[in-house]
Amino acid sequence: MKHKAYGPYERYFKRPLDFVFALVFLILLCPVIIITAILVRIKLGSPVFFSQERPGKDEKIFRLYKFRSMTDAKDSSGRLLSDDERLTGFGRRLRATSLDELPELFNILKGQMSLIGPRPLLVRYIPYYKPEERCRHDVRPGLTGLAQVNGRNAITWDEKFRWDIKYVNRITFLGDVRILLKTIEKTLKHSDILVGTQHTEGPLDVARAGREKAYVDSVK
Repeated sequence: MKHKAYGPYERYFKRPLDFVFALVFLILLCPVIIITAILVRIKLGSPVFFSQERPGKDEKIFRLYKFRSMTDAKDSSGRLLSDDERLTGFGRRLRATSLDELPELFNILKGQMSLIGPRPLLVRYIPYYKPEERCRHDVRPGLTGLAQVNGRNAITWDEKFRWDIKYVNRITFLGDVRILLKTIEKTLKHSDILVGTQHTEGPLDVARAGREKAYVDSVK
């Protein structure tokens, strides 16, 4: 069933406001972005930016940009070490302060993302969504969202998706303002941040595949 905008804000004003606020934030935060880029280059080397394909609105794939937070360290066989092993102290601070997310403002300007919306996850997770959870792709993914201000990585996948579904079903201007203000508060307090691990349950594909296997084994 095709998603229907909840009201005039979602239908007519959300995208223009996203563009205006992303542009304003980029201008105001330009010194911070430049300094962060220089520090990333010094501490972690080149490239300064990390990019990765993510599913956007209607599951259209786009390239998301972040500041790099990991090294390219490899083992004796030439294979990249695990994420935790490549995540330096500097990279952890970048993630804890959410400074690594600032380049996503360019994704917002391009219309690939919104300031507020369900976070864009990995492309490989798409087959593991429950049918009702795929509605999170009916809207543009966000820099922050309802799930992020209600636990972020400290909650389960099921809880996170419930918050995403709740957001998609009722997008309002005041709701977005509350989420934005709460995001700023949580970022300043560094609350609900688990740096160095993707999620308390592990990656979605591993968590759900393991759950399915456990169920199959239980009914044999």
